[in-house]
Amino acid sequence: MLEYEIGDIVTLKKGHPCGENLWEILRTGVDIKLKCQGCERIVWLSRIDFEKRVRKIKDGNKMIAIVHYRKDKNSD
Repeated sequence: MLEYEIGDIVTLKKGHPCGENLWEILRTGVDIKLKCQGCERIVWLSRIDFEKRVRKIKDGNKMIAIVHYRKDKNSD
């Protein structure tokens, strides 16, 4: 399971009705709170629904598919 952090920018399977498909993660846990980057509407998704719908995550200036994404972490 991929760890998502507050402030990550993601895309979902379907775009928002305003035409934007970039979402900022505002809260993580059992539910995920997302803010549309177009109209700034806030939505809540269960973690299960979110993980089914998420497609890409922003890493630097690039959007990387979730299946190829590896977050750099310092090993302890």
